[in-house]
Amino acid sequence: MVTVIKKGSDTKEIEKALSKVKSKKSFDAQKYCGALKIKQDPLVIQRGMRNEWE
Repeated sequence: MVTVIKKGSDTKEIEKALSKVKSKKSFDAQKYCGALKIKQDPLVIQRGMRNEWE
């Protein structure tokens, strides 16, 4: 999301624009923690994927 604040804006306009941005709910990444069940070490998987290109 982009918030445009013009150069000559007064303090009230700036605070109003910023309050709109702050009121949005952020993404909750904690909800997905541990959702992926794997049997191999994640670092081994990552290294294997990187080496596929060689």
